[in-house]
Amino acid sequence: MTAYILRRLLLVIPTLLGVMIINFTLVQFVPGGPIEQIIAQMEGQGDVFGGFAGGGDDVARSGGGDDRYIGARGLPPEFIAQLEREFGFDKPPVERFFNMLWNYMRFDFGTSYFRSISVIDLVIEKMPVSISLGLWSTLIAYVISIPLGIRKAVRDGAPFDTWTSGVIIVGYAIPGFLFAILLLVLFAGGSYWQIFPARGLTSETEVWEQLSVWGKILDYFWHIALPVTALTISSFATLTLLTKNSFLDELRKQYVMTARAKGLMERKVLYGHVFRNAMLIVVAGFPAVFIGAFFGGSLIIETIFSLDGLGRLFFEAAVARDYPVIFGTLFIFTLLGLIVGIISDLMYVWIDPRIDFETREG
Repeated sequence: MTAYILRRLLLVIPTLLGVMIINFTLVQFVPGGPIEQIIAQMEGQGDVFGGFAGGGDDVARSGGGDDRYIGARGLPPEFIAQLEREFGFDKPPVERFFNMLWNYMRFDFGTSYFRSISVIDLVIEKMPVSISLGLWSTLIAYVISIPLGIRKAVRDGAPFDTWTSGVIIVGYAIPGFLFAILLLVLFAGGSYWQIFPARGLTSETEVWEQLSVWGKILDYFWHIALPVTALTISSFATLTLLTKNSFLDELRKQYVMTARAKGLMERKVLYGHVFRNAMLIVVAGFPAVFIGAFFGGSLIIETIFSLDGLGRLFFEAAVARDYPVIFGTLFIFTLLGLIVGIISDLMYVWIDPRIDFETREG
């Protein structure tokens, strides 16, 4: 198993390299950039895209060599050159890419262009929100889905299985952002009840500091109740049906009939024999559920509930062309995703020690 883990860790390097090469190359062809953002703000446009109304090219076709950026005709060439030096754009793209990789190898992700804070400090600052959403939504989904899926498999075709399937299908069909808006309207003072807060991870600082330890814990869960519920709904439906189908496949196998014929109790058959085999495919989906909730699904939910997390940070950085934040968070997200994939394989072995990845590869 040690050799397998080492091989997986070594594969992280080319995977990260490929992701960074593709995204760095794509950025070179996207119109706009940090310099264009600064020029747009200086001219009162507020956003670089205000300069693209007539076309998609960021290079001025008329004028001298100092008019390379839209709106820069009234600015001194020395000012533009100074901006390029500060952002590192006076170097060729290949040189900038390898400099970036060298810094990332030392976990130096640079400083945000527009926030005057290091990328790693910015990520650490936003991490608690995304961890709260991703961790709790994943845990709740698994805690509810696994027992419910087992129950549905045992009572397959019964009324319980029918009506719960209807509820699950409705939950899966509702988009997470629409469900979040519904929760706001119903329970956060939108039009009906003001039961839960509509924004923030905790109460205001003045109120938070006056709370006891238990009061802070309750306040925290009170604030994340609605966003976590909205983020859990789709993954809950998928995991429940996955668990049910996995258990049904195992219940039809010969070893289950043999165990029952020997007189074993149904609970012993389910949790002593079937559970270990049926849970393998459910465990395999853990990385996708966690990463999806942690990164993919958090953007819209964070925006709706005014939560300042990593998803919102990445989106704002992409709009502002804050390249250090974009590439730094992309590198960290990809690295975390690959590590979670390795942890998933280790969970396979933990659940069923008979699995040996080294033997399979050999």
